[in-house]
Amino acid sequence: MTAQAVAKEMIRHGRGGSIAIIASMSGTIANRGLICSAYNASKAGLIQLARNLASEWGPHGIRVNTLSPGYIVTAMVEALFEQYPERRRDWPTQNMLGKLSKPEEYRGAAVFLISDASSFMTGSDMRIDGGHAAW
Repeated sequence: MTAQAVAKEMIRHGRGGSIAIIASMSGTIANRGLICSAYNASKAGLIQLARNLASEWGPHGIRVNTLSPGYIVTAMVEALFEQYPERRRDWPTQNMLGKLSKPEEYRGAAVFLISDASSFMTGSDMRIDGGHAAW
């Protein structure tokens, strides 16, 4: 609904623009050892939604892409580690960099997606997962 509202204004002003939707690496991989099919399906849905919106709104100069982070240490994840301490140990071993990410590691990618630096990029998913999905 937010993307629709934003696109409507972009079309009204006739200048195009860029929409970046936050998805997840979990939209393209199955998370080892986790029962999270509803979460993964919702993130896969966001990636596909962005592709379709890109095709619909491209003629109006509107670009739509997704940003798909890997495991991020947030307050919610810290609370999860309290309940499942083995995840703090195991998750970093599941990517090539051997660590978990921090929210600030996605700033540059987000700026890129909404700036003119990505002016020929639409319908794409930018997965930043420390190499998790490359194995």
